[in-house]
Amino acid sequence: MNNNPVGWFEIYVQDMDRAKAFYESVFDLQLTRLDSPDMEIWAFPMQADRYGAPGALVRMPGFPSGANSVLVYFSCADCAMEAAKAANSGGKVEKEKFSIGEYGHIALVRDTEGTMIGLHSMQ
Repeated sequence: MNNNPVGWFEIYVQDMDRAKAFYESVFDLQLTRLDSPDMEIWAFPMQADRYGAPGALVRMPGFPSGANSVLVYFSCADCAMEAAKAANSGGKVEKEKFSIGEYGHIALVRDTEGTMIGLHSMQ
């Protein structure tokens, strides 16, 4: 790994309008909708030349909010490879690699403690 390991975060929500209004009000900012075929995503403002990881609010069927449902993504060369390594290391693949359009690909895995993490790659 040649850079900071965390490349993205997600906060899972059930009511996107309510959650979006909350975060925009609390942090005095505007979220931007990102196109994705399988989930609704509203991103926090991102500046590539600034410190910190970008992130978004996400509503995806089958992934509830609450119960510490913040998902940290680790940057990878090919997230399918790290997903396979997670399974071989005692973890579990929750969702195999899939496209998120122009934003690359992701896979979702659980570690040996049951915590879900995301894997992201551009290929």
